[in-house]
Amino acid sequence: MSLPTPVNRRTLLTILGSSIATPLLAPRIAVSQEAWPARTVRYVNGFPAGGATDTLSRILCQKMSELSGQSFVVENRAGAGGVLGADTVAKAAPDGYTVGLGGIASNVLAIGSYAKLPYDPRGDFTFIGGMWQLPNILSARKDLFSSDLKELLAAFRKEPRKYTYASAGFGTTLHLSGEMMNSMAGVEVTHIPYKGAGPALTDLLGGRVDLLFDNLPGSLPSVRAGQIKPVAVTARARIAELPDVPTFAEVLPGYEITSWTAMIGPANMKADLVAQINALTVRALADPALKARYSDLGATPWPASPAEIKAFRDAEEGRLLPVMQAAGIKPG
Repeated sequence: MSLPTPVNRRTLLTILGSSIATPLLAPRIAVSQEAWPARTVRYVNGFPAGGATDTLSRILCQKMSELSGQSFVVENRAGAGGVLGADTVAKAAPDGYTVGLGGIASNVLAIGSYAKLPYDPRGDFTFIGGMWQLPNILSARKDLFSSDLKELLAAFRKEPRKYTYASAGFGTTLHLSGEMMNSMAGVEVTHIPYKGAGPALTDLLGGRVDLLFDNLPGSLPSVRAGQIKPVAVTARARIAELPDVPTFAEVLPGYEITSWTAMIGPANMKADLVAQINALTVRALADPALKARYSDLGATPWPASPAEIKAFRDAEEGRLLPVMQAAGIKPG
């Protein structure tokens, strides 16, 4: 069979070239426009199952699953005040399929608590967006002579080191809440650190310690049941769940500390990927049902941009590390 004329041959080659080129270009377009998430996302929580951060994380991940159609699996990597979990995120691939819980514990207070960290709290992460802010609460054992903050501080000044406050551990926001009280009020209440909030609350209920600084969700059921007496919350403003409980700032102007959290990923995540994750997080936090569940736990949804979270983290480091140093909390 003879070949076509030169003109037809060129025409045939052009057609064949087009038919070959088109399939080669299509996958490149699909990859560049692939939406996140296309598969299951691992969310690493550096705190134990059943605690406040775990409950709030699971509520958020469930909503993000509903909105995206993909599973968000919570993995608890508890240890060293959130450090173990944060380190897991820092060492993951920056592809958006491993994210996790960062914030005041792992990205600020850890700097003042540990001489050597397995990651750089400032530079080894992509700060994707905010998740929630959670106030702490100071409660007293049921038979303590008073639950009025002014009266308690006056008694603490008269008898230094007589009274005790428990916390979930050394170097936590709860410990720092107590040290801020000591410093700003000029009192000396002895810190009793526990390995977790549960044992600390148990000893408050049993009268073995006088006071407890706790995340609000941990103590709220006992407060509502009248088993312990609320004294003050650490947020800037009173909270809707306990409107009659004052803030520390009402007695100690300038006092404020919250357990804030940020969604973090490994360093070097692409900007368009970060934008997609942030957008989904913001949508989830705006959901009325999520807001209601967070409110029941005393938490406030905290949508924020990556730039806002990074700036907030930097400001918290500048504000809180001097407080830690003044309280004698040293890297160890």
